[in-house]
Amino acid sequence: MWADTLLIVGISVFTALLGEGVTWLLVYKTEKYQRLKAEIDRQSKKLEKIKETCSDTLDKGLKKKIDREEEKLKNNNRDLSLVKMKSMLAIGFAFTALLGMFNSIVVAKLPFTPISWVQGLSHRNLSGDDYTDCSFIFLYILCTMSIRQNIQKLLGFAPSRAANKQSGGLFGQQPPSLK
Repeated sequence: MWADTLLIVGISVFTALLGEGVTWLLVYKTEKYQRLKAEIDRQSKKLEKIKETCSDTLDKGLKKKIDREEEKLKNNNRDLSLVKMKSMLAIGFAFTALLGMFNSIVVAKLPFTPISWVQGLSHRNLSGDDYTDCSFIFLYILCTMSIRQNIQKLLGFAPSRAANKQSGGLFGQQPPSLK
């Protein structure tokens, strides 16, 4: 099982590097992506600077200016996501084929029994009722989630901190009281 586990970590690293290579060819290398990324970074810094210079009392003109800048930033983030989408589809199809090849291999033994809604993924396509058996898919997904982000940071493809701060993350903008 150790060999299978190490094989999955190796496959995860390889597919993350391959995925980033394909993304670099289809997205990061293009002029449109470079232009949008530079514009987002510039707008994020500009918006952050405006928000820092103004105090808690905002006049209507400044509030409208901030709203316009946030709207431009949101539109550029949307355009950037659309540019990235074509490579994500290509990578998704390739990785789906990979998952089909290694679908029913027991690769690890979990030291616990997963909660019921995780068992469907951790024990997927495995025979038997031993829910401490771990499938390829479960371990591969966990490895890829952690490894791919680190590879993106290492290669310099991760979004800038200023852009992440302004976009608000997965659930949109944070309320002002939580910032």
